[in-house]
Amino acid sequence: MSARRLAKEQPASFAFAKETMQKAEWWIAKYPAERRQSAVIPILWLVQKQEGWVSEPAMRAIADLLGMPVIRVLEVATFYTMFQLEPVGKAALIQICGTTPCMIRGAGELMDVCRSRIGPKDKLSADGRFTWQEVECLGACVNAPMAQINDYYFEDLTPADLEKIIDDFAAGKNPAPGPRVDRQTSAPEGGPLTLTDPKLYDGSAARPIKRLPNSEPKKEPA
Repeated sequence: MSARRLAKEQPASFAFAKETMQKAEWWIAKYPAERRQSAVIPILWLVQKQEGWVSEPAMRAIADLLGMPVIRVLEVATFYTMFQLEPVGKAALIQICGTTPCMIRGAGELMDVCRSRIGPKDKLSADGRFTWQEVECLGACVNAPMAQINDYYFEDLTPADLEKIIDDFAAGKNPAPGPRVDRQTSAPEGGPLTLTDPKLYDGSAARPIKRLPNSEPKKEPA
């Protein structure tokens, strides 16, 4: 496992936005008072959604909120790779899956697009709007090659698809996630091949339940 360290340049302070604090309090209320530290992961995620990444001052604020040592928050944030420890692109964080199914289906070509359009991996683009990373494994192997961009999966990608997606984000658009071929989620191209009978889903094929003899519940005497 690679070492994960905090960014060299840190903001002077951090403050919870009103909406972030409301959601944090909702998470804290899910746990007994003596277990409020259990909310550290969802609150780290809320902070990342607010700021785009998790800074050292933010970790201190979370530690104060939950009444736990700062080092405990640091341990969690550096262990889970879903937490970004450096600033990422404001328009898009592109995470290309590099696991074997994606790699043999063209993930390397997608990474080449990112290098040419954005720059080195794990680094902010010159305009501060994009970051790309290589990750493993995003669990959408049937739809390889694919990438997670911000919160959504973009699947069955070609280099031309990724070029268009980057153009859209650069223009302030929100391209639709999902497969880039004619398929429904992870079904075969062209649509599902099995379990296609509508009766399986509208209830018309359901049979009434027949009770076995002597299966009626016994009534207790008054």
